[in-house]
Amino acid sequence: QVQLVESGGGSVQAGGSLRLSCAVSGDTSKDICMAWFRQSPGKERQGVARINSAGKTTYAASVKGRFTISSDNAKSTLYLQMNSLEPEDTAMYYCAARMNWVCFGVPSASFDYWGQGTQVTVSS
Repeated sequence: QVQLVESGGGSVQAGGSLRLSCAVSGDTSKDICMAWFRQSPGKERQGVARINSAGKTTYAASVKGRFTISSDNAKSTLYLQMNSLEPEDTAMYYCAARMNWVCFGVPSASFDYWGQGTQVTVSS
């Protein structure tokens, strides 16, 4: 079992920055793929960024160059640094974990554990 708890959401103006955190606890001794997803009301869940156990990362085209995913294994924490925020980034952001070395190109439904989400609101 793995537990995920997000924090760091809030309200900012366009052009601002936020850093989301996801505290990870439980059995993470095996290969683990971590990711951030987001969902706005009436829209489908969207993948934002992923990082595998080797530290390789991928990003959605809409956030590439603005967002950075990273992990601090010593602190068992996943981060999402979000810069140059746009109103279109407004959404509930979720941290997710997949207990498998295969991390990229797999659907969101294949992730095993999810956090409760943290709201990000960007005003124009």
